[in-house]
Amino acid sequence: MSLDEALLEWHSKGEIGPVLRFYEWSPATLSIGYFQSVSKEIDMEQVEKLGLGFVRRPTGGRGVLHDDELTYSVIVTEDYPNMPETVTEAYRVISGGLLEGFRNLGLDACFSIPESKEEIDGLKRPRSAVCFDTPSWYELVVEGKKVAGSAQTRQKGVILQHGAILLSLDAEKLVSLFTFKSEDQRERMKIGIREKAVAIDQLAGRKVTVDESIAAFSKGFEKALNMRLEPYELSEEQLSYVKEIERKKYGNNDWTFKK
Repeated sequence: MSLDEALLEWHSKGEIGPVLRFYEWSPATLSIGYFQSVSKEIDMEQVEKLGLGFVRRPTGGRGVLHDDELTYSVIVTEDYPNMPETVTEAYRVISGGLLEGFRNLGLDACFSIPESKEEIDGLKRPRSAVCFDTPSWYELVVEGKKVAGSAQTRQKGVILQHGAILLSLDAEKLVSLFTFKSEDQRERMKIGIREKAVAIDQLAGRKVTVDESIAAFSKGFEKALNMRLEPYELSEEQLSYVKEIERKKYGNNDWTFKK
């Protein structure tokens, strides 16, 4: 999270160009959205019992278990060519990279577009704290099930969109990290997750590797955003700055448990 924030800041100053980044988490980590309440929504005893990391994102959205998945982030100015002004339409453009990436893996992905009043109201007032409970505007679905969850923030004239691409899904483990009013409600959520979310391995019928996924989605973003990717190495000075952000913010309980 600290690196995503640093990249946003450097891009806002014109020190670096737009960035596409892929990363994994060690240890497996539960990330929560900027506006979520730890005390009301998260079972911290279970998080600690499973030896998971825990962090609050700078973006909105709901809780995501970063376990067997690939996380992506896109950092790009609001005035990037053909970038819409509205958040929803910017999702559509940036998530086009995900759409093309899934297709590169041979999966028939499409955008989620909530249409009924019930679906739209559900996005305004989520029924749970779990990200993969339901797809939002222009998130990716395959065979009617959510395969990637994304969140976005805009700061200093720059868009940061990042999200999780599911390589496999353990609904039992995911749901165990959240609090529910009753065990019956928890069980219904487990069933709901299995009905509404799906991972790449289930769709492909095989284990898709991280390297294979990165190659597919890199080509997808190049096509969707009309850009050519080039490797970028952080300097020691930049790495030190990222660590400072971590110390002051994302590794600090005042930030993590502020709600």
